[in-house]
Amino acid sequence: MTDFEERYEEWERKTEHALKKRPERKTSFTTSSGIPVRRLYVPQGGEKRELRRYLENVGFPGEFPYTRGVQRTMYRGRFWTMRQYAGFGTAEETNRRFRYLLEQGQTGLSTAFDLPTQIGYDSDHPMARGEVGKVGVAISSLADMEQLFDGIPLDKVTTSMTINAPASVLLAMYIAVGEKQGVPAEKLGGTVQNDILKEYVARGTYIFPPKPSMRLITDVFAYCSEKVPHWNTISISGYHIREAGATAVQELAFTLANGIAYVQAAVDRGLDVDDFAPRLSFFFNAHNHFFEEVAKFRAARRMWARIMRERFGAKDPKSWQLRFHTQTGGSTLTAQQPDNNIVRVTLQALAAVLGGTQSLHTNSRDEALALPTEESARIALRTQQIIAYESGVADTVDPLAGSYYVEELTDEIERRAMEYIEKIDEMGGAVQAVEMGYMQQEIRDAAYETQMAIENGDEIVVGVNAFRIEDEPEPELLRVDPQLGERRREELAKLRSGRNASAVEQALNRLREAAMGTDNLMPPILDAVRAYATLGEICGVLRDVFGEYRPAQW
Repeated sequence: MTDFEERYEEWERKTEHALKKRPERKTSFTTSSGIPVRRLYVPQGGEKRELRRYLENVGFPGEFPYTRGVQRTMYRGRFWTMRQYAGFGTAEETNRRFRYLLEQGQTGLSTAFDLPTQIGYDSDHPMARGEVGKVGVAISSLADMEQLFDGIPLDKVTTSMTINAPASVLLAMYIAVGEKQGVPAEKLGGTVQNDILKEYVARGTYIFPPKPSMRLITDVFAYCSEKVPHWNTISISGYHIREAGATAVQELAFTLANGIAYVQAAVDRGLDVDDFAPRLSFFFNAHNHFFEEVAKFRAARRMWARIMRERFGAKDPKSWQLRFHTQTGGSTLTAQQPDNNIVRVTLQALAAVLGGTQSLHTNSRDEALALPTEESARIALRTQQIIAYESGVADTVDPLAGSYYVEELTDEIERRAMEYIEKIDEMGGAVQAVEMGYMQQEIRDAAYETQMAIENGDEIVVGVNAFRIEDEPEPELLRVDPQLGERRREELAKLRSGRNASAVEQALNRLREAAMGTDNLMPPILDAVRAYATLGEICGVLRDVFGEYRPAQW
């Protein structure tokens, strides 16, 4: 028996044993013609050298280097989490959208916050004027968070929160809501994005300078590893890097470089890598080049497995596994002929599924124009459900494995991404690369080249620079109440007059003292949240101590 045959038989034995605890969705899988679909397809025959290379670079699902997926049976066990991103206006309005999506079959929540919330301002701050509730839900206090999840049992759903600079504050609010529902922190599940480096690189919703920002991130790592063990403490995001104009290779390289920086910061803090690494997660984009996206996801898993095992010496296989959420490409959507976006999103979602994503958000057709309407959000969710239940692509693991094109593309993406990571290492790491403006300039150059290709007609965007139509009909759009800002000011005034002012002041003073020292900031932040100190007040204390980040001019 060859090494390959022995390894395959061993994988089958372990998989059958695992299925005793977690069986597959069905007892048998077949095509519409009744042809049986096997759990896994592997090379049949071949030279020893080819099979050895397969074992080293491709391997079996659920095993190092995880090229074929982080679970042994992938979607035969259960589908990916269908986590539609939602948030607009008030907590009450977003709560209604959450409930609607759950009723329509969504299996996880994903929360969008408005711009003031993302940069640590309350809805009544002068900087918030005109932006309240526009690109997400307005959250200024625990009272808002309670309303956001009213009637939604936090022990029955997992929640992802796209929040970065004030991530520790929003996480504390979520923990406090769980307490009020009688759900202890150790039973909460979800993800907080908590990825500040990509904000400096590509997105811009930062507050504090890099050093204290990294402290806040590692404080969350340390606190959750002990108190909230099922929480994903960071979602290291390539999505926004790609939205800013990066290529697929740059998205992968810069995301993993940032991930290396976070792991190194936690290790330097004295944390054991295997205590926190299993709760790291990633967030990637899916664009239109179908096979490149599939190959990118496969390369990402393999690269991270090797980085964690070889570079950081992680011993726990869960520390080697790159688990990721995918969102379809917002920057690929067009305001022209918005129904075309349904097709784009379908291709992108299929690439994410064939690439082995753990959860997925599908963008709505009208997002190039406004926040999605209820109808558009439903179509986006139905796209995922049709892929899951009708296409058959989830019936076997990593069905594109072994394709000459996909395997070579996976290898080439990995090679080019590693070249970037090695350059960043030479600069001293991701933080230094950000401060030097290296990543930013690389993204700007790539974005410029793409825009020139579109303007020159070398790259076709259907409905934009080709196949246009005149007199397009005006689609129905979601409009946020223009009086929302005034209503929010009144609500915050009522909150402040009704709370225990002395308790708030004491909690904020304790937070200030902790920020000036070296203690973990999560406990005093949680105490301030419980006293109904607002997001702006908490971030204001941290601004006073840490200062604000001002990007250098390159």
